[in-house]
Amino acid sequence: MDNHRKRNLTFLTIGLIFMLSGIEYAVILPTIWRYLQILEAPPYFLGLGLSAFSLSALITGPIFGCWSDRSKTTKHIILFSNLFEIAGNLMYFIGYSKWLLLCSRLIAGIGAGAGSSIFGFLTRSTRPQERASIFAAIMAGRQVGLLIGPAFNLFLRLYDFKVGPFVVNKYTSPGLFMCLLWVLLQFVVLALYWDAPPVSSEHEPTVMVELKHRAEDEEALLIEDEEVLSQTYSSVNQLESSSEFERSPPAARNPFKNFSASREFLREEVVVLLTAQFITLFNQTALETMVTPLTQRYFNFEELGNSLMYSLCGVEVILGFFFVRWLSGKVSDRAMLAVGLVICCTACIWCLIFLCNLRGAYAWELTAFIIGVFLQLLGLPFVAVSQVSLFSKVTAEKTQGFSQGVRRSVGGLATILGPLWAGGLTDNLYVMLGLMLALLLMITVMTALSYERLTEPRVVQSPESCDSGG
Repeated sequence: MDNHRKRNLTFLTIGLIFMLSGIEYAVILPTIWRYLQILEAPPYFLGLGLSAFSLSALITGPIFGCWSDRSKTTKHIILFSNLFEIAGNLMYFIGYSKWLLLCSRLIAGIGAGAGSSIFGFLTRSTRPQERASIFAAIMAGRQVGLLIGPAFNLFLRLYDFKVGPFVVNKYTSPGLFMCLLWVLLQFVVLALYWDAPPVSSEHEPTVMVELKHRAEDEEALLIEDEEVLSQTYSSVNQLESSSEFERSPPAARNPFKNFSASREFLREEVVVLLTAQFITLFNQTALETMVTPLTQRYFNFEELGNSLMYSLCGVEVILGFFFVRWLSGKVSDRAMLAVGLVICCTACIWCLIFLCNLRGAYAWELTAFIIGVFLQLLGLPFVAVSQVSLFSKVTAEKTQGFSQGVRRSVGGLATILGPLWAGGLTDNLYVMLGLMLALLLMITVMTALSYERLTEPRVVQSPESCDSGG
């Protein structure tokens, strides 16, 4: 099998992994509250159960990322992390007590931490100009899972039998179903996933990277020796034979040699992108928390109405990701980020004006609500894809797994705080949406002020390649 086909099958497998994560969210979320009630859990356990998954993913993301950076492989990391997904969902199926249910989500979240390794792999195995389109396709996979997940609940809710001492019903069956899917995924990863080497530059001019340190007292440095060149923000002659890698001294193989977290993550452009990651996910999860009580209060939506609404939202987001995938070849990442933030600010202003105190006929109230949700979801793919792509370009490629783990941990913190913020303010939308708008305006101003820095380091041609070419 040629390398191109292996690469495509590997990307397809990664898309499947993200799709399963979306399916898991979609089949667990509708039933976990009633499941906890049956186990006599207090109301706050719902928040604990939903936050436990994000908390463990937040902690394990940088760990898995660091592991992949050191080993330069991800296949065995994915296989290992999936064991936690299998165990966590099996515990969810068993149930027995509220504490076991809480632990099940905590353990399943450990498996989600491998996402940082996957993004690190995608960064190393793609060229900068194609990265945004591939990220968009992969991230759309999770939205596909969120879209088709509710369909599985249609037959899962019909189950009512026993397997030995274990009861299989509409509350426990999602755990068993996801456990089986993650087991099947193990075989897919074994058969169709390859740890491809970094993208080859053998047919391209040898390049050197001019690091544009933006502090006033620093000036551009041309990196000349091969050891330092391997530590720059762009790959140079990345495809090395395995024998050469084995013969290299341990110090040369250590991606964290001379690594400084403060130097890497406290640069202006990185801070802007991490802030964008936090605010985007904070607002998204706050919106998800707000929508269901709002539709029940004003439109009397029940399970069917909410399911239809979420399905339509999923279709919009998927189409948005594929539009961004097409657009990424024509527009820069920072331009897409700016457009996305403007759309999100417009959506939040609309919601503040028209949704906080809905008045008028039913048709107008429903129209105002639909427009607000549509605008919120319209800006999401622009911001999500552009900030991930930019982040991969402005951080060191050799420690990309760890850096992506830090980015996903920031996002995990947002997914914990967003529902907590919105959950207590569903009756005070002015305060809830006011903070969301203030955060969006802040990151928009930050992006505008740092716009010139939101680009990958400039690449210049190596003198050696010029000589050889002549």
